[in-house]
Formats: sequence, structure tokens, C-alpha cells
Amino acid sequence: MKPELNFYTRKWVRPEDLNANGTLFGGSLLRWIDEEAVVYSVLQLGNHRVVTKYISEIVFVSSAQQGDLIEIGLVATTFGRTSITMRAEVRNMITRSSILTIDKIVFVNLDETGLPTPHGYAEITYERDRIPSQRPE
Repeated sequence: MKPELNFYTRKWVRPEDLNANGTLFGGSLLRWIDEEAVVYSVLQLGNHRVVTKYISEIVFVSSAQQGDLIEIGLVATTFGRTSITMRAEVRNMITRSSILTIDKIVFVNLDETGLPTPHGYAEITYERDRIPSQRPE
């Protein structure tokens, strides 16, 4: 059984988000997913130094139109020694119909020198205690 996705981010599809066909531009959607995934990784690993390492096959299920409200869902599926793997889905907020799925997004935890470093976590947190207490310099 797959862990339940958490839908925290909502976006309103605006004219500047559209492609030549008048539907949501995939590049905009992928940027939003990557932004949400990095925030999720920072919160889960308690480190602002995380980078996207891998994104598996991206499956566009349907399109979004101008004015649609969409939501981005993520859930951690695996914690590696220096990484976190998650699953993503984007859906129409009103109809709940799927717009896009990604089975695997991997982020790596880095130290101050930019090298992978162990994070020490093995499970999802819903607390805010892993938020870094200091701002990056």
C-alpha cells in the first residue's frame, strides 16, 4: 500500500502559465513541483542544503486550463542514508482528477562543502522541529 499523499500547495492557473495550446505549460508545472519538493525535503531533513538528484518518468494524465485550481501532493516513500525519495501527484482541486504523476523524486542532503552527508532520519515528520533554526549564510 502506498503512503497517503499530502496536498499542501495550491496554484491558480493564470494566463502566463499557459502554452501555445492554451493549457498549462508543463515546464511551469514541473518548476512548481520541484519548488514544493525542495521545501518538503528541507522540512523532512532539517537542512536547507538539499538538491534534486533524480526525477523518474513524468506522466501527464490530463491538462489544466486557465482559471483551474490545482494542488500538488507529495509524500516521502524512502529515506536513504543521505537522501529522501518521494512520490508526487498534481490534481485538479475541484474535480480531484489527476493531472500528473511522478513515482520517484530523489533529493540529496548536502553538507557545507556541497558533499552528500547523512541526515539521520528514517520516517516522515509532521512536526516543525526539523526546520533549520539558522538562516543560510
